[in-house]
Amino acid sequence: MSSSIPFAATLHVRDTCLCLHAQRAARALARLFDEKLRPMGLTNQQFSLLMALNRPEPPPMGPVSKLLAMDRTTLTAALKPLERRGLVRIQPAPADGRTRLLVLTKAGAEVLANALPLWRETHAMIESRLQEVDPDALRAALVSISNITCN
Repeated sequence: MSSSIPFAATLHVRDTCLCLHAQRAARALARLFDEKLRPMGLTNQQFSLLMALNRPEPPPMGPVSKLLAMDRTTLTAALKPLERRGLVRIQPAPADGRTRLLVLTKAGAEVLANALPLWRETHAMIESRLQEVDPDALRAALVSISNITCN
């Protein structure tokens, strides 16, 4: 079976597709942060989730789900191992028992505090290796893309 799409189109997509490049970069960053956070028993996703719960008041699931760009089912699944480890607690909101609040426990805060220097070191190393790219401009571009796709 011969392809009706010329190979030049494949090369064009390979070289210009924002989605492909964003996915590749995200996977590479995820692998690196997973490796660096492993001594704390965390993945990069778990670190981000714990950090999202590090607030003055426990947040409900909705805002955390939106911040992490996860649907509620995925967020619930991501919370389970952290809950089993005692790092997170899910509890009903006092004002509305149907709303679930995500509580960063004392143990969770301790793990997060110990993981933060690893994150900072890794993050600084990545930024220092970016050549010809302004990290603030890159972040702004990524936020802009998120706003296009999430709204």
